[in-house]
Amino acid sequence: MVDKDEDLGAFDPNIPEEGPSAPPPGWLDNVHGYQGIGGGGDDNPLYPPPPAYSPQPEQDRNTSVPHVRVPTLSEDAAREALVKFVESKWKYSSKPARNLTFKDIKPVTVYRYRLETFTETRTSAWECEPYCPGQPVDGPQYGMSPPPWDVPVTMPQMYTDTVLKVRVPHSSFVKTCHKCHGCGRTRCVMCHGRGNKRCTFCHGHGHKTMHGKGQRCTSCHGRGHKRCMSCRGHGYKECSVCHGNQNLLHSIQLTVTWKNNVSDFVPDRQPDFPDKKFEKVTGDPFFIDQNLLVYPIMGFPDQEICDVSRKTISDHFSRFNNTCRILQQRQTIELVPLTHAHYSYSGKDYDYFVYGMENKVHTSKYPSACTIL
Repeated sequence: MVDKDEDLGAFDPNIPEEGPSAPPPGWLDNVHGYQGIGGGGDDNPLYPPPPAYSPQPEQDRNTSVPHVRVPTLSEDAAREALVKFVESKWKYSSKPARNLTFKDIKPVTVYRYRLETFTETRTSAWECEPYCPGQPVDGPQYGMSPPPWDVPVTMPQMYTDTVLKVRVPHSSFVKTCHKCHGCGRTRCVMCHGRGNKRCTFCHGHGHKTMHGKGQRCTSCHGRGHKRCMSCRGHGYKECSVCHGNQNLLHSIQLTVTWKNNVSDFVPDRQPDFPDKKFEKVTGDPFFIDQNLLVYPIMGFPDQEICDVSRKTISDHFSRFNNTCRILQQRQTIELVPLTHAHYSYSGKDYDYFVYGMENKVHTSKYPSACTIL
């Protein structure tokens, strides 16, 4: 009878089983100013900016806005916009657009208010990489690690979303790999370090019974086991964390996130026109105000814009001031062109809207079809 263990790989008890991919709790020391990210957890604490970085709004301040004249759209421009629109729709004929008779072209005053608050947040987490002998280590011997908000970084262009990851100075140190315990390799979990696995065709017997007769298993050649393909018969695999280097370089990685937080508001001035259409067009920004903190708008002809300005500025400050560093605010008022055109064609009345600086068109009915667009 075949000895099923005669070809087994040599089991080495000194090669450990795989440990956790992340350092266990308490594996890493706290660094002053970065408490709460001890090894083993998924903590990635958010550091509120110190009081010196937190601006406070001044009281009894407001911003005035100049008056602006609403532009008008000529018949030629309104016709051209409709022609361009129907030519982009394969099922519509441009003939009605070219031969319609205008009855009324009425401009509608639409303002869009926007507040942008550009913020910076900082979080941190332990990171590790395989350590190569002789690799420089910027550890505490070179000084104390600066607090999260004192780590120097280069600020991106204002009002652009950016994420930057930097290694905290003097936070690095070398430690034995927690996954392989410094062995550089770990026991294969598929074959439990044996290098071979039981043959699934003969269930480890080395032979199979066919037509009442015992025949040698052709899959394992009668051995009852086959080489483990996961470790290629070695019984162990290179450590997936230290890649065989046995040691890891640990350091604190600081993640700096710059985000432009935007709030838009368009008063509903035309019930027949879907306000969501305004999201895809531009307007004329006749008023732009930016500062560390902007002040509510006062005295603008549209009181709803003044009310929204006051509420939005207050909301942004309460949302971001305690957890982020507010770097800059910008508020704008755009005049978004909107024209309601009424016309007749073949004895029937129709209408459509021309909107945005791009002169886009919205219509619910066109002479050659009655499809809702």
